[in-house]
Amino acid sequence: MLFVLVVACDHKDKGFMPDRLFTEEEMVDIMTDVQIIEAEINYLKSLEREDSAPDTDYKTMAQSYYDQLFEHHGITDTLFSQNIKYYTERPEVLKRIMDSVVQRLTREQSTSSTQ
Repeated sequence: MLFVLVVACDHKDKGFMPDRLFTEEEMVDIMTDVQIIEAEINYLKSLEREDSAPDTDYKTMAQSYYDQLFEHHGITDTLFSQNIKYYTERPEVLKRIMDSVVQRLTREQSTSSTQ
């Protein structure tokens, strides 16, 4: 979410069009994975604070996770950034996408907790 908010603050080029526009469903898939990555990193950071373990290089870890995400979805970081920019210029669509992400994560969480 933080990444989306940071990019959303930059509205210099209204009407921007990415090289390849992801569908809303593709964005839901990608953003669901982004939320899982961010949750994992935050969870590991919280464990480190509790355990007073040596500092982990979270920037490198995050880059590795995002590289895997881009490979999994067959996209590049540039294309991802372009689509984030496109959708942040359309807040009603972005809200619909993020609502779908929350619903999917909630559904996945409830499914995994019943198993």
